[in-house]
Amino acid sequence: MKMSIMCDRHAKRRVGRSEATWQSRGMERQYYIYILTNNTNRVLYTGVTNDLKKRIFEHKSKLTGGFTKSYNVDKLVYYEIVEDVYSAISREKQIKSWKRKNKLDLIQKSNPQWQDLFEQL
Repeated sequence: MKMSIMCDRHAKRRVGRSEATWQSRGMERQYYIYILTNNTNRVLYTGVTNDLKKRIFEHKSKLTGGFTKSYNVDKLVYYEIVEDVYSAISREKQIKSWKRKNKLDLIQKSNPQWQDLFEQL
């Protein structure tokens, strides 16, 4: 039991040091919460990453298996930026828990034409 508590404590400390290192170098680390859809805008996928261009490229190139590959989900229709990994994960979980209508409203507000935002990155 003590071992698992100790491991959790060290894991949190490592993440904290990593963030502190980035900040001490004057670099803010950014995390992205994003929503992808397919060509017909019927399927939605929510994810989180620290390198949005690379991650969307992986989806578009079908380098990642699973849901997005199976349902041809590779059109970036929404993203937001945060500077804290815990906030990013929390926001991703929040959006994933929403009903479809709430997700559609979120996308509609910032991207009413549902354009692929990948080209603008």
